[in-house]
Amino acid sequence: MANFFYKGRTNRGDSVTGNIEANNIDAVASQLFNSGITPIDITEQQQQKSTDINLNSLFAPRVGLEELILFSRQMYTLMKAGVPITRAITSLSESTSSQALKNCLATLVEELESGRDLSTSMNQYPKIFNNLYVSMIQVGENTGRLDEAFLQISEYLALDKDTRDRVKAALRYPTMVISAIIGAIVIINLFVIPAFAKVYAGLDADLPWATKFLIATSDFTVNNWPFLLAGFIATIVGITMYVRTTEGRYKWHKYKLRIPIVGSIINRALLARFSRSFAMATRAGVPLIQTMTVVSRAVDNDFISDRILQMRNGIERGDTLTRTAAATNLFTPLVIQMMSVGEETGAVDELLQEVAEYYEREVDYDLKNLSAAIEPVLIVAIGIMVFILALGVFLPMWNLASAFQGG
Repeated sequence: MANFFYKGRTNRGDSVTGNIEANNIDAVASQLFNSGITPIDITEQQQQKSTDINLNSLFAPRVGLEELILFSRQMYTLMKAGVPITRAITSLSESTSSQALKNCLATLVEELESGRDLSTSMNQYPKIFNNLYVSMIQVGENTGRLDEAFLQISEYLALDKDTRDRVKAALRYPTMVISAIIGAIVIINLFVIPAFAKVYAGLDADLPWATKFLIATSDFTVNNWPFLLAGFIATIVGITMYVRTTEGRYKWHKYKLRIPIVGSIINRALLARFSRSFAMATRAGVPLIQTMTVVSRAVDNDFISDRILQMRNGIERGDTLTRTAAATNLFTPLVIQMMSVGEETGAVDELLQEVAEYYEREVDYDLKNLSAAIEPVLIVAIGIMVFILALGVFLPMWNLASAFQGG
């Protein structure tokens, strides 16, 4: 993706500038229009400038999701109490412990005092306030219900964080077990097997195939461990760099949804995030096409995002939400039926809310049973490793008497 510098004006005529990463100028213009900004000039930046910006963003302090949730809740409380917006943001910038958020809020106050909208000012910090956040704030400003917008955002972010935390917690146990297995294999190959190999080397006996396999594997590991370590590190770095590219990120996000056992849970968690954010934006009055655009970026998965954009394109051509959703093959027949009823009754936001809760219940159930589903696989893997190790190490000991006779 290239980096573009843009100049534009908001709906109120205020001049804005900034940088956006996109594939081409048309994508930048579309993103600006969806954010309520009319572009005046869009210029692609030189590659060196783009690299510098990426390096700065790489080492810049980030704002955690907990801090953003707390900020949103505090803004709702202060605005509900009638505190002016500039005074509320100034107060929160002085009390927050995040230096990145403190700097951002200080800039927001300056932007507001110069006459700009809050949503326009927030749009200059996409690493902190994503498109969904900015769109909700923009709707809150236009309808005069900015406090409710902050409340809805805080509730959405809290639910999203809860789902992410539960997925991470469920994956923590199998990750630790697999890491322990890999560590045990490395220690056995480097230290345990060589010790037994010295004992067997003095015996003039025909060793079992399992023992020969373990000794050969251990010798290869001991003799080439620097190259194996360098190759492992190079592989990790290469995969990480590839995943950061547009193509690599798309393929990884697509593959992640197909991982046995875990992929289905991740898929439904992302669809729950899509449904809840769609319902929230629709209920707030965000136009349908703009909702599809901002929600596609909110799911944080390029594969699903691409399917959502396909839905948006179908709706732009005059197709219904239900038919475009069915064409993506992302949703279950039950969800498609709920969408259809929502369109017929004019309650799409309520039905999508039900869809989100439906997926969240399924994810919650699967997460509670994830350990039970993964444990048999881990037990089989450990059993195979112990079986091979027992055959290779202890079988020659059982035949120790015949080995000495052969010597």
